[in-house]
Amino acid sequence: GQLTRGRGEPMTEPKTSTLTVPGAVLHYDVRSAGSSRHPVLLMIGSPMGADGFAILAGHFTDRTVVTYDPRSSGRSKRTDGALETTPDEHADDLHRLIAGLDAGPVDIFASSGGAVNALALVARHPEQVRTLVAHEPPAIREAPDSGPAFAVNEDIRQTYLRSGFGPAMAKFIALVSHEGLIGPDYLDRPAPDPAAFGLPSEDDGSRDDPLLRHNIITCTHYEHDFDALRAASTRVVIGVGEDSAQLITGRTSVGVASRLDATPVTFPGGHGGFLGDEYGPMGGKPDAFAVVLRDVLDN
Repeated sequence: GQLTRGRGEPMTEPKTSTLTVPGAVLHYDVRSAGSSRHPVLLMIGSPMGADGFAILAGHFTDRTVVTYDPRSSGRSKRTDGALETTPDEHADDLHRLIAGLDAGPVDIFASSGGAVNALALVARHPEQVRTLVAHEPPAIREAPDSGPAFAVNEDIRQTYLRSGFGPAMAKFIALVSHEGLIGPDYLDRPAPDPAAFGLPSEDDGSRDDPLLRHNIITCTHYEHDFDALRAASTRVVIGVGEDSAQLITGRTSVGVASRLDATPVTFPGGHGGFLGDEYGPMGGKPDAFAVVLRDVLDN
């Protein structure tokens, strides 16, 4: 079937498949372009799943686009009962997914935690990836304020375990929208009110949020293999949002680029610059974002 998206261009309705991997069943979606001259384009986030790329994918109807839900997110359920998911596990999942597609080296657009996972993949399996565009990887080790940022992340996780989703997510939103370096006195400030962000104050007892339970530590504290990345055959491009340069994810992106002896590419918008209205009004600029992404992939 044909859907129309964005400026009315036809888009193949995604075909959903599953892939059984150790400890999980992954769900992925293929928007086929038929006999395209371009490599398959994999769009990934973490813990954000396939839904977040629906509008961006509609700008690339000239190539086959694959999206997926990472393990522990969305439709991709863990089967091993484990609570923690690491970038190395995600990288292995991506390795198996790309092998299963049997499409040769792919191009990857990876955002946020997905960028951390994709960098872990390229360090191990560069032969599977032609170009990686890693947009705002939250690799906090590479930020100048990594020490205080690590402490804030641990406080967010402990808040989640103690008080639940609303209070922890309010602290997370405050962190990722904080402009400028995170100082050693950051945690001395009063905790933000969940209601101010439209979040619940009461604790529903659940403790299965993949961001607050796992990614807040395993993803952001991950130690990247920059020697392997610099030696990789893959072309690695680090993206930073024009509106997020003063935020923690802007600083981590610049830090990663410098470790790769590379200059980051500026993309329109902020950390979610590629988002349309998939999750409500998020302030993304997907049309302009897609133009820059296409230029990076084609050159």
